[in-house]
Amino acid sequence: MSLFSFLFAHSDTAQPAASVQPSSGGQLVTSSDELRQVMLVEGQSHVGAVVNDTTAMRVGAVFACIRIRSGVVANLPLQIKRRVDERTRENATDHALWRIFTRRPNKWQTPSQFKRMMQVHLLLRGNAYSLIVRGVGGRVLGLVPLHPDRVSVEQCDDWTLEYTYQTKTGRQVKLEQKEVLHLVGLSIDGVRGLSVIGYARETIGLSLEMERHGAVTFRNGARPSGVLKHPGQVGPEGKEFLKESLDDYRSGGSQEAKVLILEEGVSFEQMSLSAEDVQWMESRKFTRSDIAMFFGVPPHMIGDTEKSTSWGSGLEQQTQGFLTFSVEDDLTTWEEGINLSLLDETSDPHLYARFKRQALVRGDIKTRREYYQSMLQWGVLSPNEVRRMEDENPRIDGDIYYPPPNMTASLDEGSPDKDKSS
Repeated sequence: MSLFSFLFAHSDTAQPAASVQPSSGGQLVTSSDELRQVMLVEGQSHVGAVVNDTTAMRVGAVFACIRIRSGVVANLPLQIKRRVDERTRENATDHALWRIFTRRPNKWQTPSQFKRMMQVHLLLRGNAYSLIVRGVGGRVLGLVPLHPDRVSVEQCDDWTLEYTYQTKTGRQVKLEQKEVLHLVGLSIDGVRGLSVIGYARETIGLSLEMERHGAVTFRNGARPSGVLKHPGQVGPEGKEFLKESLDDYRSGGSQEAKVLILEEGVSFEQMSLSAEDVQWMESRKFTRSDIAMFFGVPPHMIGDTEKSTSWGSGLEQQTQGFLTFSVEDDLTTWEEGINLSLLDETSDPHLYARFKRQALVRGDIKTRREYYQSMLQWGVLSPNEVRRMEDENPRIDGDIYYPPPNMTASLDEGSPDKDKSS
């Protein structure tokens, strides 16, 4: 039986997961559903909202940040390259990983779906895991994504890593480092990445509670609560009638914008502030900006354009900063993770993974082109050096260094041929 079948085949003889007894006492946890409830309580923020990967994605700012950053990785072509010599690079189309990252990583996902899912895990949990399915001779046949909540990692005494994966049947499977593709985000110990939703729990929880408050407010007709004053005494039936009349008016619909009529000298006095008075919208903007900060996305990319000129000269510089400090970090994490876990240096040390960054449509192509033109014009770089920086093969006549334009006349005047002709 293959490792893949051993891990994911349903077995009637599978051992159940070990029960967990809370250290502080309480009910014994004997099932996955009970364990999930315990985890939900532990994930509760101070404002009362439960924050996990599912609830966090219900916040518009979180969903937008995850969608943008995972979309960049998913849409960029990931290529396996080979260094032919010091200057020449070629696509390693004969390698098994080329098919995996350009055609089919596993039986049910496309390359973009696989990369997007892994990147979402990396952004939310700080870790992304995939089981490496190998064939004869260690050839990589596929990559199976593993949910990060089901994987734990420990560092052994010899500095290697050991992974424990819990299957749906409760079986715990030990995996060696060579069997797992592990992408690590921001980390303190270098082994486990930090969970963004764990550190941003209060900010995300506040946003969830504010959205709930807004939904309740508008469900009640966006009208403030208040008190009805009567100069005399009102019986129980009269109180109920007045309350039903006011609730019917506040419910909106056909009563919206009509005049409220109060009989028998009854007057209405507002008691609570409206959403605008408590600057509810301003508070939502602050939480949206904080969430964007946690995920390294400029606020204008998720719809907050109020302070669009706070970085650089405007939106263009903010977008370039996003590509430099956030996207490049994601791409480097993927490239180095693949080089470490999937490419064998002993069999072919000239292979490496490389995202085709030229495919970034929103990249600052104008600045890069102007830089190359300046370096070529002043003779700092040759055309082939520029092509190498762009990960392209050299051309036959590309090793020439052009003389600076304002130096051409001086060179001609000082040449020996010029002196003889005069």
